[in-house]
Amino acid sequence: MFVARLAGTTVFDPLGDQVGRVRDVVVLVRPKGAPRAVGLVVEVPGRRRVFLPLTRVTAIQAGQVISTGLVNMRRFEQRAFETLAVGELLDRTVDLVDGSGSVTVEDVSIEQQRNGDWMVNKLAVRRQAPSHRGLLRRRGETQIVAIEEVTGLAQTGRAQGAELLLAQYEDLKPADLADVLHDLGTTRRLEVAVALDNDRLADVLEELPEDDQVAILQGLELTRAADVLEAMEPDDAADLLGELPDEQAAQLLGLMEPDEAKDVRRLLAYEDNTAGGLMTTEPVILGPETSIAAALAHVRRQDLTPALASMVFVTRPPLETPTGRFIGVVHLQRMLREPPHDSIGSIVDSDIEPIPADAPLMSVTRRLATYNLLALPVVDADKRLLGAVSVDDVLDHLLPEDWRETDDVPAETRVGRG
Repeated sequence: MFVARLAGTTVFDPLGDQVGRVRDVVVLVRPKGAPRAVGLVVEVPGRRRVFLPLTRVTAIQAGQVISTGLVNMRRFEQRAFETLAVGELLDRTVDLVDGSGSVTVEDVSIEQQRNGDWMVNKLAVRRQAPSHRGLLRRRGETQIVAIEEVTGLAQTGRAQGAELLLAQYEDLKPADLADVLHDLGTTRRLEVAVALDNDRLADVLEELPEDDQVAILQGLELTRAADVLEAMEPDDAADLLGELPDEQAAQLLGLMEPDEAKDVRRLLAYEDNTAGGLMTTEPVILGPETSIAAALAHVRRQDLTPALASMVFVTRPPLETPTGRFIGVVHLQRMLREPPHDSIGSIVDSDIEPIPADAPLMSVTRRLATYNLLALPVVDADKRLLGAVSVDDVLDHLLPEDWRETDDVPAETRVGRG
């Protein structure tokens, strides 16, 4: 069974109920002898990744894994002597015993032995094709070799690509890919982050714990780090820069495009737990003469969170923050009920009271809860719109710092890791 094909397979209990999906295989790689597979990393509902020992797997068939039904629901934490087959072995460079050169691991095969153990028995590897003058290097030949035919699988010092790993996870949402990166070792996490394009990396960084964010950003080249910060939401970029030493943050701001850096600098001027520190400077802002049809097109933007897509903020020109005088908001549901050719100025809700930038976190939270809103306008003393605070930003600050790693499964459901 090749692990790249196993990844994504559905795990069922003996009654046929779905437990989760396989995301990786945990193996023990030794300097001598074949590596042994000891368990599966399974993603269960709630995006939690748990460890399923292979001793509790009764069958691995086409498209499904059958377990005994006894699963430890505690979040998987990789131990120092464990290796993730998909996350860490794919793209690793090894040497052929016959001395014919180095190859790249493309897949790993595991096979059950008579004693019940699952051993790594074969590797799918790719030779690097020679480059010709004036031509691009072509993809090399792929072949299957026995585990005894290679050396260096246990070595982690060589630089390692991430093409195959990312191919396995290309359909994951940013939050789910962030979970994958969080579970990787520090070096491998940075290798994978470097391989992501700027927009994808920006989305993933916004979902990672602050320690991981800082480690990745500091591991990038300065110009690349500045490009990634530009691709992030201004409030998230400001939060991340606020975790860096002042000198480094100033250096990165200096490398960013002036217009992008301007919004981030403004946000850095506010205290963290205030409306100004929580807000984004890029909600949907339109003039009152805009048609409902045009406004609906704006809220369809893929980069908008559901909270920010729930309403349009209506102001006088200019429409860039800080805007002209704030008029009110138009709710998405109201726009869906009105003729598309009407202007949004005719359906403005002016009853929602905006909040000042220095409003504390609890005031923002209370206002959102009282009026059942997903976002609130933030204005200055002259009633100019500065930005908007969304409910997801408030939740991030209300939850404990380690909320992404907190295990909320009742203790009695845990059966111990085998």
